[in-house]
Amino acid sequence: MDGQLAVFSSAYLGSVRYYAAMLSVHGKVVIDTEESIGKNSWMHNHCRIVGANGVQTLAVPVEHVGNRHGGEILMRDLRISEHGDWRRVHWGALFSAYGKTPFFEYAEDDLKAVYDRHDKWLVDFNMALHEVVVDFLDLPVNSVAAPVAGVPTSDWRGLIGGKKPDNVEFVADVPYYNIWASRHGHVSGLSIIDLLMNCGRESLFVLLDMLKTGHDKECLD
Repeated sequence: MDGQLAVFSSAYLGSVRYYAAMLSVHGKVVIDTEESIGKNSWMHNHCRIVGANGVQTLAVPVEHVGNRHGGEILMRDLRISEHGDWRRVHWGALFSAYGKTPFFEYAEDDLKAVYDRHDKWLVDFNMALHEVVVDFLDLPVNSVAAPVAGVPTSDWRGLIGGKKPDNVEFVADVPYYNIWASRHGHVSGLSIIDLLMNCGRESLFVLLDMLKTGHDKECLD
């Protein structure tokens, strides 16, 4: 691929910080379909949202299919399990948390359609949700799900948007409007869906502010 090439992990409704980092990239973003899945690969099938009762973690049940490649499990081989009626549970959690937010009704149909189409593979499901987010927020992100060929200009796999706080200094946590802020305050590490539902297309300015604020802090250090 020509030009700048940045590689990201496939993420289930990736975090606000994940999308801010993606916005910082000038060039093509590759969502790696052949990333090796290890014990710390939380973001591939987990995300956090916040509602009336606080932070809730949503997890997509998965199973590995096929032979391991050199002893490794690859992202492309994670198949979604229908155990526990999780699609209904997750959509119910999203509706409970965000049904009264300013932008839920505008994104509801497109998001629900992804849950209803019953993708077999996690990487396809994640990418479909990613495309809804990018389209709805009109983010200037040129992304494709594919194996990584060659050496990336920047490699974000496992660096941002995981279970634990990251140390990416130029992506700052910036408070934004949230209907639950008076009850829980600003919570970092939430899914992009939280920002989308509360701020709509103004989310782009929040993401840009996260980059500018982080850059300004770096310059002062």
